[in-house]
Parts: sequence; C-alpha cells; structure tokens
Amino acid sequence: MRKIISFIHLVVSTLAFSILALIVSLFDPKRKTMHRLSRLWATNHVKLAGISVSVRGIEHVPHPPFILMCNHQSALDIYTLLAGLPMTFKWLAKKELFSIPFVGWVMMRAGDVSIDRENPREALRAIDEAGRKIREGMNLLIFPEGTRSEDGALLPFKQGVFNLAVRAGVPIVPVGINGTNRLQPKGSFIPKQKGVVYITIGKPVEVEGKGSSAKAGVMNEVKDRIKVLVTCQET
Repeated sequence: MRKIISFIHLVVSTLAFSILALIVSLFDPKRKTMHRLSRLWATNHVKLAGISVSVRGIEHVPHPPFILMCNHQSALDIYTLLAGLPMTFKWLAKKELFSIPFVGWVMMRAGDVSIDRENPREALRAIDEAGRKIREGMNLLIFPEGTRSEDGALLPFKQGVFNLAVRAGVPIVPVGINGTNRLQPKGSFIPKQKGVVYITIGKPVEVEGKGSSAKAGVMNEVKDRIKVLVTCQET
C-alpha cells in the first residue's frame, strides 16, 4: 500500500509542483523560491516513501560560488540531494531531460544547465556559458560519472565537467551519497523499501589559478575524495 500511495503522490505532486513552479518563475528572477519549492517537493516525496536523509560535513561548504560533484547511484539521488543539501544550486543535466513535459519545462525556467552529449560544439558552448554563470555566483551540482552506477561502484568520470570546473575557477566540493541504489535500484520509479540515505560532504578541492594541464590531477583528486566519502559511510 505504501508503494501505491508513494507512486500516486509522486505523479500528482510533480504535476502540481511543476505548474506552481512555472507560475512562480514569472515573479522569481533569482529562482530562489523555485529552489525552495523543489526542496519541499523532494522532501515530501522521501518522507512519504519512509526514507530519512543523514547529512554530514556541511561545515566544509565554502562561500559561493562553488561546484558540487557527487557520485550517482540512483534516480533517488535527485530527491535526497534536494531534500538534504541546505544550499541553492542548479543541476547539470543531459539535454534529453529538458524535453520531459512539465519537469523539463521547470528545469529550463530554473536555469539548470543542459548538455548535448551528441553535439560537442553545443556542449562546449554550454560549458562556456555555465562557467560564466558560476563565476557570477551560481552554484552547480554535477554527477561526474554521467550516468547511474548499477552496483554503487564509481564509474569513470567524464573529463568535460572538469574542463568546466577549471574554466570556472571555483572550488569543487566532493559529495558522497550512499544507500540510494539499495532503496531504489536502477530502473525503479519509486523506492522499493524504507531506509536511510547518507550524504557526506568533503573538504573542497581548489582549482583557482590552475590551467587546463591540471585537469587530470583535479579529476583524480575529486574522484579519490568521493570514493573515500562513500566508503566511510559503509563502515
């Protein structure tokens, strides 16, 4: 019964939230109210599904702007990160998500960053534009693996997002998330069981003043830190 209620609630609340967020966006130039609505929508969903979110390491978050980089285990990551992270941020997401009715429209109005993986020229243009917005004060959350891991193990990181990070010149905040793949395996629309999701924020990696030649080193450092954060949650 809980799964049925959770499913119905997600569908209805997503439609209602999308319509409200689109209306609010007309009077919310900085999109802060839109983000608060997103947090409320996500928080209600995880609570109704019987999921609690444990967040550690908030003290490591630097003064904006910054880039959050998190491992990706499940579609549930979206809801738990929105519910658990107490700062305003935009998402870096593949272009296809922006074509989804209502949800995609909200993402466009919210100022989330669209990346076209099939068009390198357009992707580079989007990275340049995102870098400019970050330098102007926008926080951005990125899944550097580019897709969800089926078993929770870290996948290879995409180099393009580190081009963005180096160009933006702002700190990269590593974030480790654990438990979402167990509660909502890949391919599931709603969580299959109750439980706890652990989010751990690590110390930021500084990239200011580093050129493109430092990209590989920055990527390895961020990946190592995220791996440690996820592993610590398992002990």
